[in-house]
Amino acid sequence: MLYQFLVLRQALFLLSACVLFFHTSAFAAEQVLLKYGIFRESISVEELSTFAETGELSSALRVNFALAQQDPKAIRPYLTTPVNIDLVVLDRVLNSPIGNVILDELSQVIHTPSRTADRQALRAALVLSANEDGQVTLLEVIQNYPTTSVEVDGERLETAYHQLRRLQVGLQDLLNF
Repeated sequence: MLYQFLVLRQALFLLSACVLFFHTSAFAAEQVLLKYGIFRESISVEELSTFAETGELSSALRVNFALAQQDPKAIRPYLTTPVNIDLVVLDRVLNSPIGNVILDELSQVIHTPSRTADRQALRAALVLSANEDGQVTLLEVIQNYPTTSVEVDGERLETAYHQLRRLQVGLQDLLNF
């Protein structure tokens, strides 16, 4: 009976992930409010993606990094280095008390402009990011964020990346248990 429940739960999760993926693709983030201390700059997700993938800085990003005294070369790896995460295990962890703590910590860095439903939005973005290839990058999380605008605390991107790594280690510990 328990086995049938688990199989049914996994099937429902995969079905909901597929529906969520196809439904939210039209509602993926288009704008990023990149914050560095008192400096805030609205840039397109496309600008951030171009920077992360090629290193090419738009004029808005160049000014933002200069004013915040940030080295773009130091930031790029946090946006693009993948973290391997099994989708089914990710769902289980994200829907647990430990997952809620991790989501709350990550939502201090990546969150909705209104600061409402951050946990749910971040959960959806993580699942969508892991859905395609079993890997998650912070750039994918931003790209898959299910609102048209997302706020990112640039000073804490390294912290967010390490939280993703901690999630990966936690998932591996659960699998080895």
